[in-house]
Amino acid sequence: MEYSKNHIKEFLGKKAINAVFIPYAAVTFSFEEYEEKVNTRFAEIGHHVTSIHRFLNQVEAIENADAIVVGGGNTWQLVKMLQNNKLTKAIRKKVKKGTPYIGWSAGSNIACPTLMTTNDMPIVEPEKFKTLNLIPFQINPHYLDDHPANHGGETRETRIKEFIEVNRSIYVVGLREGTMLLLEDEELTLAGNRKARIFKYGQEPLELSNEDDFSFLLH
Repeated sequence: MEYSKNHIKEFLGKKAINAVFIPYAAVTFSFEEYEEKVNTRFAEIGHHVTSIHRFLNQVEAIENADAIVVGGGNTWQLVKMLQNNKLTKAIRKKVKKGTPYIGWSAGSNIACPTLMTTNDMPIVEPEKFKTLNLIPFQINPHYLDDHPANHGGETRETRIKEFIEVNRSIYVVGLREGTMLLLEDEELTLAGNRKARIFKYGQEPLELSNEDDFSFLLH
């Protein structure tokens, strides 16, 4: 979160808040450890998080949240636990009313209509692929251009082209490391010094920078 913390500070504002943190994408370390890691960074920008697993009534915690923060990890586990705890609709409703939402990696995947452009292995099976649908396009986080020598498998671009071949009406944004999307007041922009790669069926991929308007993705 080193490169993103100041953007988060600006997004949340100067008033100190206690956000609800969702650590459910963590697999190989505890939710308590994840909460501590995030709080180390958030303390540097004057904010604090409390993990959702500490609340007896998790839906109520979301309803009362000043902001919602969703960490990265395994998207499949994250989605399954959100569904099991009846949080998907509660989060969507809360964010649509204007509550700030921050997500990275798996947390950005679930802002999309589905989890179908995640890079993660399906280590668990959720009820369905549908996620928060906060935005009408898909994100592929950690987007890579590389095709390593002696690698016989598909590139990331090939995988995304497979997706748009059978999901022809949906844009996919490949977000490279060190970049993030900001959606505020129906305006969508890119932060960071690297370009995003935009995919749509029947079109050549676009390379857009932080000087470009991304709002066409919202329509």
